[in-house]
Amino acid sequence: MEFFRIQRDIPFMRHALVFNVISFLTFAAAVFFLLTRGLHLSIEFTGGTVLEVAYEQPADINKVRAGVESMGFGEVQVQNFGTSRDVLIRLPIRGDMKQSDVAVRVFEKLCSAESGKLEQRGAAQTDQASRQACVAGNVEPVKLSRTEFVGPAVGAELYWDGLKALAFVVLGIVLYLAFRFEWKFSIAAIVANLHDVVIILGFFAYFQWEFSLAVLAAVLAVLGYSVNESVVIFDRIREAFRRYRKMTTREVIDHAITSTMSRTIITHGSTQMMVLAMLLFGGPTLHYFAIALTIGILFGIYSSVFVAAAIAMWLGVKREDLVRASGKDRDPNDPNAGAVV
Repeated sequence: MEFFRIQRDIPFMRHALVFNVISFLTFAAAVFFLLTRGLHLSIEFTGGTVLEVAYEQPADINKVRAGVESMGFGEVQVQNFGTSRDVLIRLPIRGDMKQSDVAVRVFEKLCSAESGKLEQRGAAQTDQASRQACVAGNVEPVKLSRTEFVGPAVGAELYWDGLKALAFVVLGIVLYLAFRFEWKFSIAAIVANLHDVVIILGFFAYFQWEFSLAVLAAVLAVLGYSVNESVVIFDRIREAFRRYRKMTTREVIDHAITSTMSRTIITHGSTQMMVLAMLLFGGPTLHYFAIALTIGILFGIYSSVFVAAAIAMWLGVKREDLVRASGKDRDPNDPNAGAVV
């Protein structure tokens, strides 16, 4: 499907060196911020307290979030869990207070916001917070369903598991492209993909945005999204090498990128509209997830054209790397021509 077709090839590779220098400087800046500022890790990685509360009526998430944030516990996460009445609250570790006391104070705050009072119930329970009941008249406007403490060891395990997942994705991409195309394309694509990932992390390090499991999922999604764009361009390059034998490598790459422009605009435009909808209307829960996807999509387009394709050109990709010689290309004086082993 094409909305338009560009009749004349755009000379992208003429400016490849300039854009590669810009990419290197951007990449270096992202690495610098990662090393100096580091990532602002969420509770999943650092540990903390998790509360699940159930409301009698659909919960007002903004009201709940404002109430918890006013207690001064630092960076908190509040989101719906399951239904509109169930709310999940994550609180960071407090060194000056027991986690059970933190849970009781938060639940007391939520109860008072519903015009209720705490009462002691279920003395046989082992958890102090689970013995608290919020009563307003004859009903319980909010119930504490579960409290859980996520220790730093568990957070560190999630952190390293995330790094392992990222490494396995990168390895799988390298093997796939080396098998599907040629090792030069494999190196070019993985450099472009790592370029996208590091720049996303650099943005989060510079602005100190919260890096959560949702953001990690977005980074992994960007890896697959970016490599898909690279594969489309690489496939067009291979087709162009077969069809246009008199073109130079630079001209072939320019033609391949130009011929995919309509597809690129349609695909990335529709994807970006969906991501922008999450960014604008998804609320705080999806905010940083959508930001990571937005950065990844924009830089994924850029890296597929000016990083992956350019590196493949610098590595010296040529027609013989992708197209097997046909009968017309064989040397007629070769004594072994036509021999089958």
